[in-house]
Amino acid sequence: MNRIEIKQMIWITLFVVMVGCSAKLKEHSKVDQPKYPLEEALVRLSNSFTIEPDSLGFPRCLEPNGEIRGVPSKDWTSGFYPGSLWLAYGVSKDAKYKELAQKWLVFSEKEKWNDRTHDMGFKINCSFGNAYKFDKKDAYKDVIIQSAKTLLTRYNETVGSLRSWDHGSWEFPVIIDNMMNLELLFLATELSGDSIYYEVALQHALTTLKNHFRKDLSSYHVVNYDTITGKVIAKETHQGFSDESSWARGQAWGLYGFTLCYRETGNVLFKKQAEKIAKFIMSNPQMPKDKIPYWDYNAPDIPNAPRDASAAAITASALYELQNYSKDGIAYTTFADAIISSLSSEKYIIEQNSKHPFILNHSTGNMPKNDEVDVPISYADYYYLEALIRKENINNNTKDKL
Repeated sequence: MNRIEIKQMIWITLFVVMVGCSAKLKEHSKVDQPKYPLEEALVRLSNSFTIEPDSLGFPRCLEPNGEIRGVPSKDWTSGFYPGSLWLAYGVSKDAKYKELAQKWLVFSEKEKWNDRTHDMGFKINCSFGNAYKFDKKDAYKDVIIQSAKTLLTRYNETVGSLRSWDHGSWEFPVIIDNMMNLELLFLATELSGDSIYYEVALQHALTTLKNHFRKDLSSYHVVNYDTITGKVIAKETHQGFSDESSWARGQAWGLYGFTLCYRETGNVLFKKQAEKIAKFIMSNPQMPKDKIPYWDYNAPDIPNAPRDASAAAITASALYELQNYSKDGIAYTTFADAIISSLSSEKYIIEQNSKHPFILNHSTGNMPKNDEVDVPISYADYYYLEALIRKENINNNTKDKL
């Protein structure tokens, strides 16, 4: 065997060894890679099975001292925990989630008569809406329709919007959050055949589109209207840093709300608005590298300001839906993937053996009141689960209205 042949044999041997090592590394990597984030989230949600359903104990947040803050069904957040259980059932088909969710619904059904709040969508659509999606009971359908009827009592034709709050000194306040309650109205028309719910939702969205946004595409939190003329009295904030600042969760509510309005109406104005809001969020110079925003994009103490994982989760879920409708779908999916990657990391996801029902840490509820700052909050978990399910649907090329 000459020198050339010997060199060839050496290279062939090295190649075989390298291929073998590469195959072993791939196999090892496949075995050691962490569980899919959705599985991890469900493990943490299962910790809640130690909590006995209670009419005054809907899990809202985790207090700094480690205690669970429980709230009655009238609280705007009461629908998120049962809603998370229904989402878990829908994706896993594990009856334990369904059975526990049903126990909580017993305590929240009476909210279908509560006309003192605009938060009917949060309370009823997230809970009973998902219940009906995964378990087609007429009783759930009836609750949805009656809740929509009750919500319509807050509509003012002159203003062209649903009234948000009854507290405070505002004449007729409308908050950007109210866009999230429109999905309940669209669903009520679908279930009842009565177009009135659709018509009110459509007009509310158009009014919000006209009056809630600045030239830079960011949103005001509160717009106060004159009920006699329908004109705007003032544009303010209640949970943001200032009237002219961009409260992070408010931007997320707008993105999600206009995306769902496009889905339900096909009105291209709503898709364009959702795309504009997405641009504001994705290109914001104050967005941290991990894509989890500060509680307000104009917070004075950035980069030391508290983050808001809930705003990030809502944004990710909305972007996963918006990518279905837009030419910029790849960019939206990529940004949402980055959010989910961060939220699923050790920095944000709760320790697996924690004895409470929460999944994510580092959300900010109401910074101006120094309430629920940098803690786990139920609605962050709900939209994180929804985002994970939507991502799985994208991966599996499954079209789902979720």
